[in-house]
Amino acid sequence: MKYVNLKSLVASAVMALSLSSVTAISADAGESKFACEPGETYIMNVMVSGHPYWVPVFQGYKQAGEAMGCKVIFSGTPDYDITKQIASFEQDLAKRPAGILLHPMNADPFIEPINRAIEGGTTVVTFAADSPKSNRVSYITSDNLAEAKYAADEIAGLMDHKGKFAVLENPGQSNHDLRITAFLSYMEKHYPNMKLVGRQATNQDATKAYTSVSSMLQAHPDLGALWIPEAGSAEGAVQAVLEAKAKVIIMHADISPVTREHIKAGNIHQALSPNQGMQGYMGFMLTFMAKHPDLIDPFNDYKRTGFNPMGVPFVDNGFAVVTKANADDFDLGAYMKNRSAN
Repeated sequence: MKYVNLKSLVASAVMALSLSSVTAISADAGESKFACEPGETYIMNVMVSGHPYWVPVFQGYKQAGEAMGCKVIFSGTPDYDITKQIASFEQDLAKRPAGILLHPMNADPFIEPINRAIEGGTTVVTFAADSPKSNRVSYITSDNLAEAKYAADEIAGLMDHKGKFAVLENPGQSNHDLRITAFLSYMEKHYPNMKLVGRQATNQDATKAYTSVSSMLQAHPDLGALWIPEAGSAEGAVQAVLEAKAKVIIMHADISPVTREHIKAGNIHQALSPNQGMQGYMGFMLTFMAKHPDLIDPFNDYKRTGFNPMGVPFVDNGFAVVTKANADDFDLGAYMKNRSAN
């Protein structure tokens, strides 16, 4: 029987790697394959397109795309309407883009459009919200389970592990659903003396959040905390708490100019903000690589299965905790001024 000398095998691999590195270094940098062909276009599609959340995400997307000579477009619908977002996605496909970075408002209605896009040659990567049953190649977001755990531990700690709390929610959007269900599950398991007294769907609507929280405070004047999966509802919630002159710990995910000011004023305790710029930057890179899988030679069975070798199921872009101490670092106006200067 012939035995393989592992030490020799590793040495040979290292030598091959060294030789390939020399070849790469000697190549003309202008011939890099990590660049777009003339006119190669990538689109980022969202719902509620006027929301400030998308601004840093698209800036990251744009930064990566332009660095590689690609054309990038921001798209979507100004409405919170799944039918209108799908229609905008269809319009994007008519432009025959190389790839789309998509934030699907709801998961299942996007299964067929995503699969059809991929069959037609447009790669699709989802971000911040997912359509997991579709054939999208990858999904990039912050770790919603980690966000929920952090919020639960923080709230429970501030309340000495006892008291009443409530949540607002946005049913149907995958990341928001997970932020709420994971939070409630963690609270129930680890803090049995914390009592859930309110759970209202406000669907990112500040007016609905204001009305819901006002009603909660009338029913439970001793309400101790609120966990909210996004910034729009937090804007209405904090208004209701201030008008009632109540002492309620408010924590929410995402960040907006309005909630940032409330954090600075001490009206909102903390926000958990996904690293939006990285979400967009890495989102572009995932979409580009999904379109150009020939640039990858992975050590797996992708040729046999027909699987896109760029099929990374999940990328965590991380999240930051926004407090009174660091809120100035999340000034969207200052960020955009700096981006313009660059």
